[in-house]
Amino acid sequence: MGLPLKLGRIERYVLGQQLKALGVALAIIAALVMLIDFVEVSRGLNSDGELSGFKVLSLIAVKSPSVIVQLLPFVFLFGTLGAFVSLNRRSELIAMRAAGVSAWRFVLPAAACAFVLGIVTVTAIAPLAAWGDSIWQSERTRIGGGGSEAEKVQPVWLREGDDNRQMIIRGERQNRTTGQLIDATFFIYSITPDGERRFTERIDAKTANLTAGRWRLTDVVGGQGGQQAVRYATLDLPSDLADEEAFQQFERPQSLSIWSLPGQTHRIKSAGFASTAYDLRFQQLLATPLMFAAMSILAAAFSLRLMRLGDMARMAVSAVVLGFGFFFVNQFSAAMGSAEVIPAFLAAWLPAILTALAALTLLFYTEDG
Repeated sequence: MGLPLKLGRIERYVLGQQLKALGVALAIIAALVMLIDFVEVSRGLNSDGELSGFKVLSLIAVKSPSVIVQLLPFVFLFGTLGAFVSLNRRSELIAMRAAGVSAWRFVLPAAACAFVLGIVTVTAIAPLAAWGDSIWQSERTRIGGGGSEAEKVQPVWLREGDDNRQMIIRGERQNRTTGQLIDATFFIYSITPDGERRFTERIDAKTANLTAGRWRLTDVVGGQGGQQAVRYATLDLPSDLADEEAFQQFERPQSLSIWSLPGQTHRIKSAGFASTAYDLRFQQLLATPLMFAAMSILAAAFSLRLMRLGDMARMAVSAVVLGFGFFFVNQFSAAMGSAEVIPAFLAAWLPAILTALAALTLLFYTEDG
């Protein structure tokens, strides 16, 4: 194929057309998503009309990006398809091919561009979208749950530990300003060499504060199995929970960035919880650049066939249908991964690999026969 490292005028021109088409596709999809979110917020959280127009718009601004990021593969499918169909309609692709320019010279740079944009999305854009989703979930709970006072009386459950010792913590309510647990109960378990968990001690405290790697308990009553309860004015228990993250450790995987997921997964595993959803989300983010590139190749390959077969509408519709097919494969694979039917790594990477193989096969068939 002999693709040069330095892009020529043709490659730069095709990339420019692709980026313009991607911008148009992104604008259309973003507008549709924000319109749907506006209806959802207006009819849901703002059904009584208490939220101001600015508040509704701010909720949409933090909610929509996470949905748009999930639909970005379609942006690359529709955008690349639109760019190459436009080039085909103006007979520019025909002129390039007649001049002896291989399709690989402009398809692979387009795929490389999509791959780079995928890396940017995963490392920079998706974390911002995850941050917005976290804000949206908090605001939805606060507004839908009756305000901050309702949240204060909601029980808080935490869990932490290692291979030798685990601790389940329940707070009857929480002071949102200080993070203090009120009427807290600590259930402490020891882990036997064969992995069995055995209850060893229960501790009840009037208040529990997490600071500097320890729980500071006040007005404490504690006792081990078969022994008399003992009272303490204060008691310190070691903790490996980070102060600022302790009460967010069960945040949705979609509300975490690729930078936060590994640490969060480690904490969840250390506490004895299943981390499948977080492992799957992390692997899906890693596979995102490949999915973007595969969608671009798929769209370009279908566009190249148009000038040979002459049926532009049928082939364009076929590309869209196939793209949606791979999207449903991706959703089905994710469901299988979440249910632990298949490993999270396979569930995340299989759709992207299948899409890439199908796109490359079609491109080989179209270009090389």
